[in-house]
Amino acid sequence: MMRTKTVALNPWLERPQTNPSASLRLFCFPYAGGSARIFRAWGQHLPRCVEVCPVQLPGRDRRIAEPPFSNVELLVQAAAEGLRPFFDKPFAFFGHSMGALLSFELAHYLPAKFGVSPKHIFASGRRAPQVTKERSIYDLPKEQLLQELQELKGTPPDVLEHPDLMELMLPLLRADFALGDTYVFPNRPLLSIPITAFGGLRDSTVTRAHLQPWGELTTGSFSLRMFPGDHFFLHSDEFRLMDVIAREIQQICEQI
Repeated sequence: MMRTKTVALNPWLERPQTNPSASLRLFCFPYAGGSARIFRAWGQHLPRCVEVCPVQLPGRDRRIAEPPFSNVELLVQAAAEGLRPFFDKPFAFFGHSMGALLSFELAHYLPAKFGVSPKHIFASGRRAPQVTKERSIYDLPKEQLLQELQELKGTPPDVLEHPDLMELMLPLLRADFALGDTYVFPNRPLLSIPITAFGGLRDSTVTRAHLQPWGELTTGSFSLRMFPGDHFFLHSDEFRLMDVIAREIQQICEQI
């Protein structure tokens, strides 16, 4: 009963279905402008040994009144403190685009701060952190930023064409894009945990060549899987993606 109350009151998690028998938690971090709702169906399709924990970042949905973070280091510190009660059993990270960067930085931050580490990182749709981005978009004029959003195809057309909705969304999107655009890759020891990277074959912004260097960031195992879609294959190839994650998670659970 106490566990249910704790989950319900924690602003960092959207977790409609708890799974007390799970041996592993999978924390899922969204892309820029995205929310925990992206992962609402994942618990129904992944193995019973895992409890899916969609992370709700400030500035969206029920946390819309909170200012979004625009600095990776500050967001990582806040998220680590907020999620700390749920590091009491083995866990792994999944992150798409911006979420992959947060997963990577948390994996470095947590061992030194709290003495815990994820069992696995699933890095989706994000170039490896040490691969420099060609240009930033967070500070573009409004019309240019809207054009970029159209080309990314991650914002529904009815939102892009609705001026009032976009006025509400733009501050959040700028802050989220700033997280990646202003990020500076630090020189520090390699991770020792397995990393699985995912990409879209039709994603012109994050190619296989951008994804392959994730393997250089760990002494653990590395694998790369490409899906048919564009940058948001997370949606178009959702069930294929979950099938791959499910197989890897089952192996992790068997080793715990």
